[in-house]
Amino acid sequence: MTRNIIIFLIEAGFSLSLLANALLFIPQAVKLYRTKNITGLSLLTFAGFNVIQVFTVLHGYLQKDYLLILGYLLSLITCGACTWMIIAYRNKQPSNK
Repeated sequence: MTRNIIIFLIEAGFSLSLLANALLFIPQAVKLYRTKNITGLSLLTFAGFNVIQVFTVLHGYLQKDYLLILGYLLSLITCGACTWMIIAYRNKQPSNK
C-alpha cells in the first residue's frame, strides 16, 4: 500500500472511532430516560468521562484539530446527558432500607 492509502485508512478509522465513541453513550441514555433507574451506574465514572472530554476538546482547539473537537463535543453531549440524568434521578430512587 502506498503511504497515502495508509494515511487515509488511519484518518477514516479515527473519524469512525470518534463517532462510535459518541454513539456508545446513546443506549445508556435511552435506558436511563425510559427507566429512570440509576442502579449500578457511577456518577463519578460519567463525570470523569465528561472531564476527559472537556480537556480533549480544549486540546483539539489548541492543536486546531477540528475533527477531534467535533467528535468529543458529540461525546460530551451524549455522555453529558447520561451524567445529567444520573444526577436528576438519584434522589428519586427507592430506598433499600
